[in-house]
This record gives sequence, structure tokens and C-alpha cells, in this order.
Amino acid sequence: MKHVRKNPKGSSSADHLYYASERFPIGEISVACSENGLREVSVRKPSQSFAGSPRSSHGSLEAVFARRALVEISEFLVGRRREFTVPLDLQGTRFQLQVWKALLRIPYGETRSYGEIARAVGRPKAARAVGMANHSNPAAIVVPCHRVVACDGSLGGYAGGLEMKSRLLRLEASRGGTSKA
Repeated sequence: MKHVRKNPKGSSSADHLYYASERFPIGEISVACSENGLREVSVRKPSQSFAGSPRSSHGSLEAVFARRALVEISEFLVGRRREFTVPLDLQGTRFQLQVWKALLRIPYGETRSYGEIARAVGRPKAARAVGMANHSNPAAIVVPCHRVVACDGSLGGYAGGLEMKSRLLRLEASRGGTSKA
């Protein structure tokens, strides 16, 4: 684990976030965790740096979740993990939370279309809104928005870039996953 710090924004004690980051071949992955679980995952290209000064409270629940999240992401990126077990503490609108929950139900190595996710959350005409919820997904990789593709099977968009989306899908396919678009 490289950098660790408490939430610098001075938020209330009930909303302290613990940040940790680690370098991986795809870039530096940073996680933010509350006492309830993983709140955010971000991937930075290797040339970008992690802002803030390191500070740790290694015994806190937030720190435990951050270390666990980074270990699980590491295992996922080398093909040794298909499901994440770190608790989630996602913050979003009711619709976003419904979409992100639907993403968690997409099996490893499979894909779903934006329309299929819209139907799964009871909003069959909201495929574009599903795309926007995916774009706002704060915990990419762990909440697998990379598994959502256009109805014709093309990649569609991805906040982390299409190269990253393609790489994640290839990783899952190479580890025995099957695709269902």
C-alpha cells in the first residue's frame, strides 16, 4: 500500500474516509472507505500522482476495508478473484443505487446491454440513464460497469476509457468467462 490518509475535507466524524492507493500495471488505484465499507475506487494513469500527504490509522475499520479492497482488486486483476467481498458504502441517487446493484448481479465474464439493465431496474426506457449511472459509478472494477455494453455488442462508453473496458472484459474472458450481450 502506498499512500494513506484521512478525509482532508473536514467532514463530520460520522463521514470520515480513509484513502489508500497502490500501483498496478493498469495504473495507480486509489480507494476511499468509510466505517461502513468501500465508497470509491479510482484509477489514475501511471504518470498521475496521488494528492495529499500520507497519514494512517491502520487499526481503524476504514483502514481494514481499504486494505481488503486493494487486495481483492489485486487478485481480480491477476485473475484469481471473480467476486468482491469487501462491504460497499456507495452514495448516489435511488436510481443510481438500483443500477449499481443490478451491475453487481452480472456474472463474471458476462455482459449485459444498457437496455437489459434498464429493464432489470424496472425502467425499460431508461437505457441512456443507465449509461449515465454507469458513468457516475464511484467504485468501478468492484461494481462492474465494464460489463455493460451497447445492444449491438459494441463496447459503448466507459469513464475509464474504452481501452480499460476492453482490457477488463478480455481479462474476464481469458479466465473462463462467457459473454452474453
